[in-house]
Amino acid sequence: MIHSLPASPVPAPCETVVRRPHPRLRGHVLAYSGFRTTEPIGHRVLPINVPALIIDITGAGRVVTGASSRPVISAADRWGHGVTVGLTPDGVRALLGVPMRELTERSVPLGELIGGRDAELAERLAAIPDWAGRFALLDGWLAARLRPGREDPLVTAAWKRLQQGPRVAAVAAELGVGRRRLETGFQRRIGLSPGRVARIARFQRAVDLVALGRSLPAAAADAGYADQPHFTREVRVMAGVAPTELRALLQDATAVPR
Repeated sequence: MIHSLPASPVPAPCETVVRRPHPRLRGHVLAYSGFRTTEPIGHRVLPINVPALIIDITGAGRVVTGASSRPVISAADRWGHGVTVGLTPDGVRALLGVPMRELTERSVPLGELIGGRDAELAERLAAIPDWAGRFALLDGWLAARLRPGREDPLVTAAWKRLQQGPRVAAVAAELGVGRRRLETGFQRRIGLSPGRVARIARFQRAVDLVALGRSLPAAAADAGYADQPHFTREVRVMAGVAPTELRALLQDATAVPR
């Protein structure tokens, strides 16, 4: 899943380095992404089902962004060099001590959720010269914060399944519950309806495919859109730009898997 892009075209590609967390964090942390640009840039946070910690080690910004159903464009908050940590619904509660719904459609200073120790964390990350060392530090820091609690396993399973593409009715049938049960559980815990989560997941699948170099028609078909006009309408709503503009912004982010 792609959390954010430059708010406008940039002179040089952004470097991103993606890493999975330590196995003890699985189920709570989806992935780490290190980012670095030639200079701090404004950003466009895309609709996404994944809450994220963004820690700019230059001191430009340390925030938690919740799941969002609309693009958030900010030229004022400029990120240049740091890490993004994607969380699951269980991870929000276990690591930040709040239910996921309290962050949905919001951006909150990280310090408010971790007792004002965000600057210390940023300094520790900045003192490490390589991505592997920074990700190892995050493994230890997050593991020390982990406070597993009792969550709704049905909502967890449904949220995870919806990221993979099936319709809400099909997921409800797989889990042996009615759609109304999912609606109630998602609103109480996620802050978005199952239908909205499925819609965002479809958009994110298309974004991933375009980022991998697929043509716009192929990405639209493989992600599950009815046709190209449907895809174009959804991209304009979800990203605030036309598909060709979205593709150009994605090309400004160079993924370097590790």
